This record gives sequence, structure tokens and C-alpha cells, in this order.
Amino acid sequence: MPSTYQPPVATMRFLLEHVLDFDAQMAALPGLEEVTSELAGEVLTMAGRMCTERLAPLNLPGDAAGTKLVDGNVVTAPGFAEAYAEFVEAGWPGLAGDPEFGGQGLPRTVQIMLDEMVSAANLSFGLFPGLTRGAAEALAAHGSDELKATYLGKLVTGEWCGAMALTEASAGTDLGLLRTRAEPRGDGSYAVTGTKIFISSGDQDFGNNIVHLVLARLPDAPAGVKGISLLLVPKFLPGASGAFDERNAMSVGALEHKMGIHAQPTCVMNYDGATGWLVGKAGRGLNAMFTMMNAERLFVGIQGLGLADAATQNAVAYARERLQGRAADGRPGPVPIIAHADVRKMLLACRAFVEPARALAAWTAIRMDIADRHPDAATRDAASADVALLTPVVKAAFTDFGFETTVLAQQVFGGHGYIHEAGMEQFVRDARITQIYEGTNGVQAIDLVSRKVTLNGGAPLRAYLDGIAADIDKSDSGDLAVQMRAALAMLEEASATIAAASGDADALGAAATEYLNLFALVSLGWMWVRILAAAPALEDARSRDTYAALAAYYASYVLPRAGLHAARIVAGPATVMALDEALF
Repeated sequence: MPSTYQPPVATMRFLLEHVLDFDAQMAALPGLEEVTSELAGEVLTMAGRMCTERLAPLNLPGDAAGTKLVDGNVVTAPGFAEAYAEFVEAGWPGLAGDPEFGGQGLPRTVQIMLDEMVSAANLSFGLFPGLTRGAAEALAAHGSDELKATYLGKLVTGEWCGAMALTEASAGTDLGLLRTRAEPRGDGSYAVTGTKIFISSGDQDFGNNIVHLVLARLPDAPAGVKGISLLLVPKFLPGASGAFDERNAMSVGALEHKMGIHAQPTCVMNYDGATGWLVGKAGRGLNAMFTMMNAERLFVGIQGLGLADAATQNAVAYARERLQGRAADGRPGPVPIIAHADVRKMLLACRAFVEPARALAAWTAIRMDIADRHPDAATRDAASADVALLTPVVKAAFTDFGFETTVLAQQVFGGHGYIHEAGMEQFVRDARITQIYEGTNGVQAIDLVSRKVTLNGGAPLRAYLDGIAADIDKSDSGDLAVQMRAALAMLEEASATIAAASGDADALGAAATEYLNLFALVSLGWMWVRILAAAPALEDARSRDTYAALAAYYASYVLPRAGLHAARIVAGPATVMALDEALF
């Protein structure tokens, strides 16, 4: 039974129209006044068709074929180059891009929903346009007019691809250790020399240019992160005719042999005096790169959600067809395994995460649109603060919970879930990297407790929690509301503990992942509160009953995890730091 995928467009439209007040919020944003949930649904329907018909069928064979390095050139899995050309021709890379540079100017909210479907259908493929969009955003925010005129339009439309080159063998999370250097040539360009590892989309055979954004040190740059600059280094430079057909002095040294995303070329990149140009100010490379990194972190969270949904859909379909054992109600066996309580618990756990996660992702994306476009500065600032607060949560929690979900979905298949042909073990392997790249989830948690909780004196956090409390108070969701009040109280107490520990690295480090998980559980529960409040608008009684049952499961089986995380936060760092390093 090969894996299948059905785009959740109907659910997305319900969220936009009834849960998140999308139409009214877009109407207040210059340039988006005419964008409605109906229009978004039409766009997503077309996108979903592309994902189902072109991308999903390439996922399993692409994983089996992988990528190859032949005579120094990357060869992608069969069908990928053709699918990418179709993806570009249809205009999907520039969905939310600036119309000045060839984009369609639609909301980020619609883009993030597209990202979910592409990630669910074929994560290895989705990294090509996803990383390209991140490079375009960094260039748009920090590049010179000349660089933007030359490169930005082709990145926005996806005609050219993008890659980010940060990591080195000696410099992972601690980028202050990087050694790649950039020497000025006297004509405004630089000679970039060094080796980068783990470079997703570093090269491919799509027949186009690839624009690398490379972190490097200029001569006499100080040690540490303040000495890092960002440079644009393209695979091809303009030749004598003006066409970009002259190969730059950069090459693929090797392809990484990875646990998952086999059809995505993750490269060791060698820059041997490659020509590049400064993006932003010298020594301010991380500021420019984090424009890309923050966008990519949200994108990675959406990858976790997409994989979780794809795995869940397949697990539900299998559980309905697989006949095993007797039912507890006395029906003669064998019965579909969905009749068994333990299997039902696994499926409920999967859907109880996927549904509110999709809502929280869309809520965050709407806040991004408001931060970008709202005419009132205070409103933009408040939305930006929400996005800053939610970015580490979406990245880390969606990928942690997303990985858990793919494992549960695989478990539903039993032994068949361990076999490649079923596709479930690929979801598990692909999901695993999302917890690591673009900043490990532990780093995201440290960012949340050390920077975001105390941002602007804690005002954004307070406003966010007050918004959750207000929706709970308006809710008539029964046990969910009761459980949510208790979990919110734990989160508020934990937030006070985190604020009091500011400056204590051990205390913050010990509490970080526990706090992020607690924060996520409450946030997802909040989305369940909002979904249930909107459910009466659904004409289909079965859909209303489904949401009610899933929310009840979340209240009874998932939210109690909040108490575990709260207790660990209260326990403090003493037991974490007690064992001498030599005794591990």
C-alpha cells in the first residue's frame, strides 16, 4: 500500500473563514484588500492538485534514487528537474513575492499553507523553493540596489535557486568559529575562500543559476560573531555576452550521506576564490542572515506539520483497511484495526496535534502579514512581537511533535511501517532532520527563555497570554476550558520563574525545553478553543462531531503533559548539573 496524500484545503478554508477572521484582517492591509478566504481556497486547490499529481508521486522513488555526484556535478532524482520547471512555470515560488520583482503579492498566510502541502507531498523537493524564498527575503531586506536588480527578480520567481552557506566543520551553532574568508578585489567584489558543510540545495541539475549566501570573514575582522559578513556568491557569473554562463570558482566536494531527505542534495561546498559581493554592511552578516534564518525556522516548523499530516492520513487509511483481531464490542473478527482502542489512541494523538498546529501556523502567518503591511505602526510592532515570540515555538514544537506523530503513524502500520515500500519509515526519517537544522530545537528553546520571554519587559508575552485567557473566558468548551485554565496558570507561573532566572545560564538551560513544550501545549489548546467556538458554522455534522472528539482527546490525554513540564521547571537546575562531567 504505497503512501498517498490529500491536500487539506477544506480544513484550511474553514480556519481562514471561521476561526482566524482572515477576510477582515486582510481587508485592513494595503495591497491585500481584495484577498479573501474564497480566493485563498481557490489558489490552494490548484496548489494541492500540483502536490498530489506531480510532487507526491516523486517522493518515494526520489528517496530510493537519491542524489548523485557525477564528475563534480550533482544529479538529482529522476523527475525532479522537470517537476521544478513546472512548479516555476505555474508561478508557485513567487506566490507571496513582491510584484515589483515578479511575485504575485499574495499573503504569507497562503504561502505557509502552500508550504505545508509541498512539505507533506515531497519534503526533499520543497527545500528547493523554500530556501530560494529565504535567500530572496534576505537580499530584499539587506542587498544593494544593484544586487537586487541583478538577482532578486529571478530568485523571487524561482527561475534561479538559492542556498544558505553557514555551517563549517568547526562552526555549527557557534558561528563565531567560522574560518571562511573574503578578500576584497578592489572592484567592489570579493574573493571567497573556504569550505561549508550541510548545504541544502547547494547544487542541482535544473539548468539554472544558484545564488549562495555565504558567511565569511573580511581581512582584519574581529574574532567572534561581530566579525562575520554575508556575501552573495552565484554559481554562474555573467560572461562576455552578458549571459550568466561563466562558472564561478566554487564546487561540490561531496554529497552528505544522510538519514533522510535523500532526494535533496546536501553538499560540501568548496569556495576557491569565488567571486562574491557584500550583502548589507561589513561585519553585520548575522543581522542579514537572520532575516533568512527566521523565515526558514518558521518554514521548518511547517515541514514538521506537513509530514505529520501526510503520515496521519496514511495511518488512518491503513487502519480502516487492515483486518486483525476481535472487537471489544463482540463483533466477529477479524475487524479493522481502527476498532482497537490502542490504535485509536495513536490516531487521535496524531490528529489532535495536526489540526490545531495548522491553525496556529496560520495565526502566526496572519501576524506576519500584519507586521509587514498594516498602516498603523503600533499594530505592526505588536504583530512583529508575536511573530518573534512564536518563531522558536513553531520551529521546535511543530518538529518535535511532528516527529512524534510520524512515529505513531508508522506504529499503526506495525511491521509494514518498517518497510520502505509503505512510505511510513521515510516520513520518520525525513521528519528527524527538522528537529536539527536551522538551529537545533534546544537552541530554539534557549532563544525563547533567554530573549523572547523578556522581550520589551515581557509585554508581548503578557499580551499573548491575555489573549488566550480572553478566548477561554468566552468559551463554552466544557472540560477543554477547565483544563486550559489550569494549563495557562502553569504557563504563567513558569513564565514568572523564567523571568526571575534571567542571567542564570544553568537555570535557563535546564528549563528551556520544558518551558517551550509547555508554551506549545497551551498554544495548541488555545487553537482548539477557537476551533470549537467556530465549529457551529460547519454545515457537516460529522465534521463538528470530529472536532469535538479530537478536542476532548486533547483535553484529556494531551494537556495533562503540561503538569509534567511545569514540575520539571520548578525542579530547577540542581539535579541537571549535579553529576560531574567525568562521570558521564
